[in-house]
Amino acid sequence: MLKVIQTAGLALVMTVAGISAGTSAQAQQMELRVGPDGIRPVIRENDRDRRGPPPRRGCSEREARAAARDAGLRDPEIVRVTPGRVVVQGFTRRGPSRITFANERGCPEI
Repeated sequence: MLKVIQTAGLALVMTVAGISAGTSAQAQQMELRVGPDGIRPVIRENDRDRRGPPPRRGCSEREARAAARDAGLRDPEIVRVTPGRVVVQGFTRRGPSRITFANERGCPEI
């Protein structure tokens, strides 16, 4: 009878430990695999969270608007973005105007 109680207690402890390990394993992206070579932990790393978005090359919309303001445009608005250029439209003292920037780092004016 004592042997049955010990076995049941051990099974209960293993079940509780497995449930608690399963809960924390999901949070840490860890998984336990059972196979012919026994139980082994497998840790999956999520590199996308660490790397962040890929670096942008070229002239961003924010940079183009800032460059247009520096060139004298009020209320600059992006009209068209192509792989080679960024067109910004706004107003000067004389009326509506457009400026075209190269889609490169630093937004050089074309």
